Amino acid sequence: MKADDIDILAHLLLAAFAGGLIGIERSYHGRPAGFRTHVLVCVSSALLMLVTTYQGTWFPGNIDTVRVDPTRMAQGIMTGIGFLGAGVIMKEGLSVRGLTTAASIWITAGIGILAGIGFYFPLIVSTLLTICTLSFFRWIENIFPSFYYAHHMVRFPRDKTLPETAVLDIISRQGFSVSNLSYRLDKKGNTFEYRMVIRSKDRDNASRLAQVWSLNDTVLEFRIMPT
Repeated sequence: MKADDIDILAHLLLAAFAGGLIGIERSYHGRPAGFRTHVLVCVSSALLMLVTTYQGTWFPGNIDTVRVDPTRMAQGIMTGIGFLGAGVIMKEGLSVRGLTTAASIWITAGIGILAGIGFYFPLIVSTLLTICTLSFFRWIENIFPSFYYAHHMVRFPRDKTLPETAVLDIISRQGFSVSNLSYRLDKKGNTFEYRMVIRSKDRDNASRLAQVWSLNDTVLEFRIMPT
């Protein structure tokens, strides 16, 4: 095996290893783009960059007579990866999921480019930083104070509907603030429901609110859907 072949093999194997490390973290948390996706993205990026790194072995004629810009290949890779990342982003109501996985795919492509050109030190650093961000920073993010948002609906028989002030009072006593309050009367006029977005600093308040409504005999149905 020639020296160039060994070098190319090292580039591709290191790209597969780096992409696999990031993919394992994504697979562990059940994300749609996991181990195999990240490996393929990283190896494909490295493979395409090898085309420019070793252009002297395949370009016909004297390469010195042609001005070649290897960064154009990198630009094309990152543009294409944008479409792949968009495929894992999903919108559910007011919630958007998959942004972190899309970002991990994007940076994995960048790591693959580093592997393809043999820029090993920043490759190792960026791989470690990416894994640290996806795993350790998750723990930091969880301990940061943040608001819990949910879509809330509560339905009553029309003749037993609680006044708006009473409903808001019950919700506020469980530690929630209310916004975007709306009302709905069904077509037959038998039920009346309140719909709103509720917010609290404590996620456990949702279970307490659910318990309050479940013990209220006038409530026909309620929903608390986290966003």
